[in-house]
Amino acid sequence: MNILSDVSETALITLRSRVIETERKNPVIEDPVGRECLNRIKPLLSSDTLNRVMNRKLSNTLTRHIALRSRKYDEYARAFIKENPNGMVISLGCGFDTRYWRVSEKSWKYVEIDLPEVITVKKKILNDIIDYKMIGSSVLEDSWIKQIASMQKEHLLFLAEGLFMYLPKSEVIKVFERLSETFSKSQIVFEIVNERFTKGIWKKTVEMKIKRNLGTTAGSSYNCGLKKATDIEAYGKNIKVVEEWSYFEDKDIKPRILRLFRHSKFLSKTQWTIKALLI
Repeated sequence: MNILSDVSETALITLRSRVIETERKNPVIEDPVGRECLNRIKPLLSSDTLNRVMNRKLSNTLTRHIALRSRKYDEYARAFIKENPNGMVISLGCGFDTRYWRVSEKSWKYVEIDLPEVITVKKKILNDIIDYKMIGSSVLEDSWIKQIASMQKEHLLFLAEGLFMYLPKSEVIKVFERLSETFSKSQIVFEIVNERFTKGIWKKTVEMKIKRNLGTTAGSSYNCGLKKATDIEAYGKNIKVVEEWSYFEDKDIKPRILRLFRHSKFLSKTQWTIKALLI
């Protein structure tokens, strides 16, 4: 019996990609806890999941992309807690991320949120080292927002790495509305895709590619996208876009020729990261 649903299997692919990259000769990310997490979870997986997801060869471009994205989000978190010593970072749809240990050797204010099944498994395999708060909840529910608000309403950083594009757009807009109504002097950093990939032939092409490459139907369809970053400023009160980043900008991208894509708005804004303030 599977301990994770199809939706949660994508978290295994992300974890495995980081471990693959951290084991390379000149790694772009150091993730020893990620390696330990992967080793501990493998015995709990069904033979089907092992064969279909964990033993599948992943492309070097994919694993490098995921590692560089994780490294960039680590940098966002590290810069935030440096500027806000009492600030809190909330990881939405955390999966089997190990950011807490990568960002700082010292204890810092961190909260992870994901579906109850993911949180249950993560607690089971890393219970001996986890010393931060975890909340088992869909990101689309109100309960986690109320819990965070009871702890702190200012100086928060919300991270949504590889999440929002898979959710219904109407629901993502509601999340932004609730965050902007509840929190201030805060930030949100999230990944999104261009709106064209959420409809028609573009959408079907993405679905076929992901299913073929990843061995899972989970997360195979993009549902939420943007035409431009500033569109989110209409999703709630006092939302202000301040930065955009594409992994094509990263000096460590491979193959190197992909770095040329950073000069093309059409290509660099196919899947990219946006940083906004909740003023």
